[in-house]
Amino acid sequence: MTYDPVRPLDVLAAATSMGSVTLLVSDLDGMTAWYRDSLGLQVFSAEGGRVTLGRGTVSLLVLEHQPTLTQAALGSAGLFHTAILFDTQASLALAIESIATSSPQSYTGCADHLVSQAFYFTDPEGNGVELYWDRARAEWSWANGQIEMASLPLDPNVFLHEHLPGAVKGASNGAGPRASVQTSSVAVVGHVHLAVGDIASAHEFYVTKVGFEQTIALGNQALFVSAGGYHHHMAMNVWGSRGAGPRPRALGLGRVDIVVPTLDDLGALEQRMLHHRVATRNDGAGLSFKDPWANLVRVSVAG
Repeated sequence: MTYDPVRPLDVLAAATSMGSVTLLVSDLDGMTAWYRDSLGLQVFSAEGGRVTLGRGTVSLLVLEHQPTLTQAALGSAGLFHTAILFDTQASLALAIESIATSSPQSYTGCADHLVSQAFYFTDPEGNGVELYWDRARAEWSWANGQIEMASLPLDPNVFLHEHLPGAVKGASNGAGPRASVQTSSVAVVGHVHLAVGDIASAHEFYVTKVGFEQTIALGNQALFVSAGGYHHHMAMNVWGSRGAGPRPRALGLGRVDIVVPTLDDLGALEQRMLHHRVATRNDGAGLSFKDPWANLVRVSVAG
């Protein structure tokens, strides 16, 4: 396959999605318990200092035990939050109610973003977590080439009152109807939001080189990008990390996974990276590379 800069190979396929997020953690047992018991994820595997958690058949998070690492310095680039997308408001409400009951101190806020309703938390090692539900795409609005998003007030108590399934209200964790709703609902990593050093470099890397399309640009503060017209699969901001350089190996973000639909899409990306002189590693199962802040990204083919 030959790279041609005027062909659609410059853009990721519309069916591109996010895969799991790997976190490097100090307390593997404690972090596993939080994501399992508070957030309600299922443990898919646990061996060799590595725990994979998800929902249904979809892996969402990989926790990798790294007890010798320390927290990154304040102002470093890295993970802003992992955003888990729920298929229904009822399943989102159930996850929120579970965290509110078992780990209320982890809650940091919520907002109606017009395209979605989102609730924010911080896990026990300081990693940001967003839990959200999308409105139908037909309800999204675009203006001047940008999707319209906002941060409007959202009352969590009203949301829970309106959407928590009646059958599970007051039920104990993991019992009866509650467990049934948890295991039957669908959740995926909807987007990943990064803290970066500058927005111009983020645009150059994630739009020009990787092939996402810009959906929102907030000046030199934040950038939102996606494939296929989604509101955003990835975002980057400098709100607490302006000027940050490459991130030393530390606790927190280990890897961001992206999934493309076909081998041709992966080949196009590899050629694009070669064209832009981005160092890559192809292990036969996926293509890995680092962004300007040394965040590791791996792209593989669906299925």
